[in-house]
Amino acid sequence: METSSVMRIGVLTSSRADYGIYKPLLKALQEDPEFELGIIAFGTHLSPFHGYTVDNIVADGYKVDYKVNSLLINDDKNAISTACALTSLKFADFWEQHANEFACVFCLGDRFEMFGAVAAGIPYQINFAHLHGGETTLGAIDNVYRHAITLASSLHFVSQDAFASRVADITGNLGNIYVTGALSLDNLSNIQMLNKEEFNDKWNINLDIPTVLVTVHPETVAPELNSRHLTEILEALRFVAREYQVVITMPNADTNGNIFREGFNALKTELGDKLYLIENFGTQSYFTCMLYSKFLIGNTSSGIIEAASFKKFVINIGDRQKGRAAGENVLHVPFDSKKIIGALKQVKGLGEYDGGNPYFKDGAAQNIITILKKQNRDKL
Repeated sequence: METSSVMRIGVLTSSRADYGIYKPLLKALQEDPEFELGIIAFGTHLSPFHGYTVDNIVADGYKVDYKVNSLLINDDKNAISTACALTSLKFADFWEQHANEFACVFCLGDRFEMFGAVAAGIPYQINFAHLHGGETTLGAIDNVYRHAITLASSLHFVSQDAFASRVADITGNLGNIYVTGALSLDNLSNIQMLNKEEFNDKWNINLDIPTVLVTVHPETVAPELNSRHLTEILEALRFVAREYQVVITMPNADTNGNIFREGFNALKTELGDKLYLIENFGTQSYFTCMLYSKFLIGNTSSGIIEAASFKKFVINIGDRQKGRAAGENVLHVPFDSKKIIGALKQVKGLGEYDGGNPYFKDGAAQNIITILKKQNRDKL
């Protein structure tokens, strides 16, 4: 591990989702002369099926120093398990070659790919720094991966005090746990949103039309229920489309995720220009769409973490985010079309959300930078 005044920091990024969260930290690391940034891209970043989003990283002005390809196209249980194992196998070779290059390596969240990369680094005693540890999502097997990544990490940057306590319970150690807030919320002050005309030019979607933003991922704890869940969400979206333009961001690579992809593609054929399917918005366009949408529907973490800062109500469906702290802007309903429609009618009468965001803490990226610098000075 390096002990010079310049710290080489590795960042593991496996998807468009974690990259969007990382962006304020990447910017801060790249601009600070005390750090040297090394981006390690893998997972769906390298999948043409998911938009080959590693190109987005390069387009934003970052060098992708390492690419580790390990994702499979299929999404059944065996494929997910195999992809996780293959990721560990590939990263065993990666850490063998590069483990000593980094002062620390950032890992984020709870994805199976991230778990595979981190697990392979344990024998090499990589100094992992984990973001968003201590949270709970009972409707996803990712909950297990998140806590395992926490155990493998030596630095912890959590979004709330309650999560700091949970990390301490998991690790049995109160040290190196820092409450920095949700890093993604720094994007709101760093990113220049598109105006409606610019958004329309880029995506051919007119946000002057009342719009609902939808993101639905499979529930991986009970994947056998996803076909029924799809039926319910499609029925609800048919109702939504009577009054609103619907913009769907496509699901991540999860167990049975293709069930939802196929269902949404069929719904697009049915609804035509009332429905738009987006594989990869990127952070700027995604937040722009959120800004101008009337409200959100789905089961994504962005509805829990970011939507409150946009003053948006969220209809959170099912158990994928169950157990995660949420603001008063979030209405929780099961995968039941009638209850989703009932929540829709309720949200329409509420206007704009005027409460706070429990995940916000000013300057999360700079807080992390300050802690890294202090740790480096303490070692010298």
